[in-house]
Amino acid sequence: MTARRRRTAGPRGEHDRAAFQALVVAAAEGIVREAGVRGLGMRPLAAAIGYAPNSIYNAVGDLDQVVLRVNARTLTRLHATLDAALDPAAAPLDNALALADAYLVFVAADPAVWGLIHEYAPAPGTVPPEEHGQALAAATGLVGRALAPLLPEAGERERVVAALWAALHGLAALSISGKLAALTPEAPGSLARMLVRRVLEAENTPPR
Repeated sequence: MTARRRRTAGPRGEHDRAAFQALVVAAAEGIVREAGVRGLGMRPLAAAIGYAPNSIYNAVGDLDQVVLRVNARTLTRLHATLDAALDPAAAPLDNALALADAYLVFVAADPAVWGLIHEYAPAPGTVPPEEHGQALAAATGLVGRALAPLLPEAGERERVVAALWAALHGLAALSISGKLAALTPEAPGSLARMLVRRVLEAENTPPR
């Protein structure tokens, strides 16, 4: 007689822990797309998956942990999008501009879920799940490798990647909120490409 696989998370035995966590994350994404960040809570989330809230607390954690796992998946999807935008045969600056374009296209395609990254603030002292740090490091690391031919010094490259990442993040946030138009009639893509070009050209200009 074949032994049954032991389940560890789903209270009714339908899911193991990893599958249950994935179910929760997917449901949270769906709620945010339909109702925005304010529509996401443990009760609506539990109702969406057909489990009690305690099941989510036990297998995933509180709402902060749920959001951080959603953000980790968003960053993983962003990494895949950025990676697909790179052309090994292209010049480094062209690849940098392609990354900026791909970033803004990604945000525009899923603004509500991307908005969780900057609109939701976990409680102070919240420890992110391991996959969150890994996903963020993978995405920023990809950008760093793309810029390495232009910025060979590791410390300077790390600072530039952080600055560009923050600047593009802010530009995207203003764009999807509709507030960018109050500052300029320029399209966000044009501003992003100008920003990347100016920063990288400045970093590669010898001091006088």
